[in-house]
Amino acid sequence: MAKIITNSLFLLLGALSFVATIQGQDQSGFISIDCGLPGNSNYTEKNTGINYISDAKFIDSGVSKTVSPQDKTTHPQYFTYLRSFPYGTRNCYRINVTSATRYLMRASFLYGNYDGLKKLPEFDLYLGVHFWDTVKFTDSSVSINYEIIHTLSTDYIHICMVNKGTGTPFISVIEMRILDNANSTYVTEDRSTSLARFRRLAFGITNLTYRYKDDPYDRIWEPYWDQKWTQLSSRLSNDELGQNAFKVPDVVLETSATPKNATASLDLYWEEDYHNNETQHQYYFYLHFADLRKLAPNQTSSTNITINGVFWATVELSYANADSTYSKVPWYGSKKYHISLFRTESSSLPPIINALEIYSVKDFSSQLETLKDDVDAVTNIKRAYRVNRRNWQGDPCVPNRYKWQGVDCSSFDGFQRITSLNLSSSGLTGDIPADISKLTMLKSLDLSNNDLSGTIPSFLAQLQSLEYLNLANNTLTGSVSNELLQKQSDGLLSLSVGQNPNLCASTSCNPQTNDTRKKENNVVIAVVASIAGILLLLVIIAAVIIFHQRKRYDAARNIILGKRRSSIKGSELESKQRQYSFNEVVKMTNNFDRILGRGGFGTVYHGFIDDIQVAVKMLSLSSVHGYQQFVAEVKLLMRVHHRNLTSLIGYCNEETNIGLIYEYMANGNLDEHLSGKANRGRSLNWEDRLGIALDAAQGLEYLHNGCKPPIIHRDVKCTNILLNENFHGKLADFGLSKCFATDGDTHVSTIVAGTPGYLDPEYTTSNRLTEKSDVYSFGVVLLRIITGQAVIMVREDMIHHISQRVNSMVAEGDITKIVDSRLQGDFDSNSAWRVVEIAMASVSAISVERPYMSDIVKELKECLAAELARKHNSCELQNEDLGWQGSLNLISSDMTPIAR
Repeated sequence: MAKIITNSLFLLLGALSFVATIQGQDQSGFISIDCGLPGNSNYTEKNTGINYISDAKFIDSGVSKTVSPQDKTTHPQYFTYLRSFPYGTRNCYRINVTSATRYLMRASFLYGNYDGLKKLPEFDLYLGVHFWDTVKFTDSSVSINYEIIHTLSTDYIHICMVNKGTGTPFISVIEMRILDNANSTYVTEDRSTSLARFRRLAFGITNLTYRYKDDPYDRIWEPYWDQKWTQLSSRLSNDELGQNAFKVPDVVLETSATPKNATASLDLYWEEDYHNNETQHQYYFYLHFADLRKLAPNQTSSTNITINGVFWATVELSYANADSTYSKVPWYGSKKYHISLFRTESSSLPPIINALEIYSVKDFSSQLETLKDDVDAVTNIKRAYRVNRRNWQGDPCVPNRYKWQGVDCSSFDGFQRITSLNLSSSGLTGDIPADISKLTMLKSLDLSNNDLSGTIPSFLAQLQSLEYLNLANNTLTGSVSNELLQKQSDGLLSLSVGQNPNLCASTSCNPQTNDTRKKENNVVIAVVASIAGILLLLVIIAAVIIFHQRKRYDAARNIILGKRRSSIKGSELESKQRQYSFNEVVKMTNNFDRILGRGGFGTVYHGFIDDIQVAVKMLSLSSVHGYQQFVAEVKLLMRVHHRNLTSLIGYCNEETNIGLIYEYMANGNLDEHLSGKANRGRSLNWEDRLGIALDAAQGLEYLHNGCKPPIIHRDVKCTNILLNENFHGKLADFGLSKCFATDGDTHVSTIVAGTPGYLDPEYTTSNRLTEKSDVYSFGVVLLRIITGQAVIMVREDMIHHISQRVNSMVAEGDITKIVDSRLQGDFDSNSAWRVVEIAMASVSAISVERPYMSDIVKELKECLAAELARKHNSCELQNEDLGWQGSLNLISSDMTPIAR
């Protein structure tokens, strides 16, 4: 901490317990909290007349302690008790205040060996989400306080103690005072800046510390004197002593300091005490004057002020008139500061000064606070549920290292917003509280494994951002709303409501009220018709519109239901061994508890059939094309089988519930691994990548050559290559696949469909789909496998395709710049070059220049063999040294696609 010094050093006198009192003001705008004071008691402190109350209603953590008997008798009453925080990292008070108001806030501490350890603690003090200061002690019997002038943006403030592992935090007193003239005093360059008190000194030969009732804002003025000064003092009446906006106490203005040498300057020095890694402080200075010298008619009193030798201001003084000079912008950039006051050439008298305030700048603008509505909502939830989590203190989102357990947040429009709330297994009882509806950015809500009762409130369906809702294993009753069920069906919401015995989770629980509405409409029409016959025409028109809407509705329903029955019932789907009811699907997915992924078709869920893991893809009925893809995929997978194509286990075809059941692929899709999103504890090496590429190529080669007529996948991409537990690849998602009309055809004319970046440019312009279109898409997959880069990048408003980027790198001739840097050069360079050549040939703009899939399979086998030989070469040498006989078969002889 910096030290005030005169010439070489200021000897700062300690504040004494006696406080001079004169008639004061009322305590409106005062909040005075004695921390640790038992119960809800209160008292009036005898020296100041300030009313103190217990902190019981402002905090729900910590324990009340008392200081040593000696310190009880030598300090004011408010230092008798303190609140200690032996548990939790951050413990916070929440105090209701007046928003948009500037407060002087003070936190005071007296250790007083309350814990008997005789070990001075050190901990951090926070104002809301902002670091205020580090609390440090030099003596167990000396109190310290920290003050800050801060404008509050909300109607509450958190004052927090943070455990740094260097002693148990505690606090003795919290005091807050409204500065009602904040618009004209303590004004900073940036209105959002807060000011932490560095020193507040009253110059005079006295041992008194002044505060309320002398000071209407209860500022504490500490005495200071230097032997090079002469004291001027005068007891003035209220009529004689003028006042300014700062309202410096009369007792402070009635004494002043002036140099003993009338021609000398009055100098104040201090030096920063910071380490090299700390930011230099910025300071604001406030100098207060009241000239107590009665001037003769020919005398003047004026003072020049410099800071570090730079002229700052000139002060013209008159008898008994209070005046203040202060900095409009902060001073910074120096380790040493020197304020010098000296008489001007025209002044008859030497300089004087009555008081000085120095504040350091606290910039709190960089830390985004949580939106008040979110804080209020989650605080009310905490109270309603009596959530007993030690770190549920202060702001729920920030600082991030003190974020509430079970809460996740993101920044929106200058605030932190709560996006996830997990209260699973928290012993919650009662209804689901309405305050959850105020968390409008909530994406995930988990209230599972509690004892919640009552119905599922309708407001949950109105949370527009909600993607995950888990209410499983409670005692909820009634039914799940149609809105939530529809969101689940559309793949917009992962909903879990299982193990609520008295809760119905089916649309059958919520019968439509169309008939009732129709009756009500008929009554309205009849009333309207009886009022005026002319409205009959409008009724007829309305009836026609309704009739046509009904026809269109029925037509759409036929597409989903009737057409499905006519087209599917005559197909292979009639195989009962592969058909599952919707109830069976609900059971196998544990009520759609876990989402594996989402796509244009719908949502894919994890499930079990007799302890065998499966993936269940449910159709969203919002798109007729989704149903068409469902039919196409089922028809294809019912007749083609290959170890590198995902296997269809079954399907659900019940009313509006349509789903496909596949084998489960434990390691997700290839794109997740190449983009680093997989988070499965393993990164793909070069051997893995070549093996997966070969697997996918063999699947495509089978579709092109092993099926009669041939099949074109039409949506080959990394997300459609799934990986099993052994990282073997399988092609998936055949909803866009097309068969040649007859064996021997060379193309199919169709509307362009597929994924941008992977689409064959020739197919895009001609609508002529060939097997070489799949080759192009597979070439893009190979480039992704080689480089690990995105297919499309936008740089300087230009779109760059991966084939363009690789082509430019090929010209440089350095394979290490092309292959994914995450491999760290661990690959066979010859095989890598060959795969690059295969990929670049496959993405040729002219389809006839592209290889066939059978050629690609052959090349990839040889590339994989070269890589395996490189990796196993050292093993073979070791085996020879051990006398082992035999050879290692790198590529099995049965890797040619085999159809069943």
